[in-house]
Amino acid sequence: MSAVRNAPRRVIAEADRERVIQEFTHVVKAMAHRLAFRLPAYMDAEDLISVGIMGLMDAMDKYDPTREAKFKTYAEFRIRGAMLDEIRSMDWIPRSVHERITLLQKTYSELLHRLGRPPTDQEVGKELKMSAEELDEFLTRSRGAVVISLDDLGVQDADGHKIISVLTDSNQPDPLSVLVNERARHVLEAAIHDLPEKERLVLSLYYFEELTMKEIGQALKVTESRVCQIHSKAILHLKARLEPVDV
Repeated sequence: MSAVRNAPRRVIAEADRERVIQEFTHVVKAMAHRLAFRLPAYMDAEDLISVGIMGLMDAMDKYDPTREAKFKTYAEFRIRGAMLDEIRSMDWIPRSVHERITLLQKTYSELLHRLGRPPTDQEVGKELKMSAEELDEFLTRSRGAVVISLDDLGVQDADGHKIISVLTDSNQPDPLSVLVNERARHVLEAAIHDLPEKERLVLSLYYFEELTMKEIGQALKVTESRVCQIHSKAILHLKARLEPVDV
């Protein structure tokens, strides 16, 4: 009897789970479509939707109102996390692409510290002996690589949450104020501030306004492929700025 009494109470009753799933279906679908650009050609957003539903069910099982924020915030965090874990587990990018991405990231970092600012496409291309067209083509082909994402920067707050998740929590009046790791916060702020204007805009529209790559392309009057290139360059610039610093 005592074991039953001490067992954790399920906050969301079994009878309410179906209703919660229905209420969050549009959230799951929206996240899946935003992350679909990182999937291999043989997969699409529908594959991520089922993973997201599993993440939602996991959130219902583990939600603790005494420790967590609102259920909506917690559920969205777990849904997105489940999808990102699924994408990372695929690791479908060829080894040769991973190696070139590592080289590209190293080049961005070296040029950043040499020049004291984010390098231009021309400077990166010259360093790698690649034309502007070849660099753009490579960025397009590598757009699904799991290392090319703000979610993978590894900068966390004191509770182990990725800073990008904290920054995008609309329930916080000042999301930055909840970060205990002040140094990490300032490093990320400065790194984003120093990005070229178009790269800052793409990051803002994708991570904060939550538009898809296609929607961003329509807003900026460029192709979806071009948006992916800009996004990849922005993340490479941020990684070059952040990784050498112990945050």
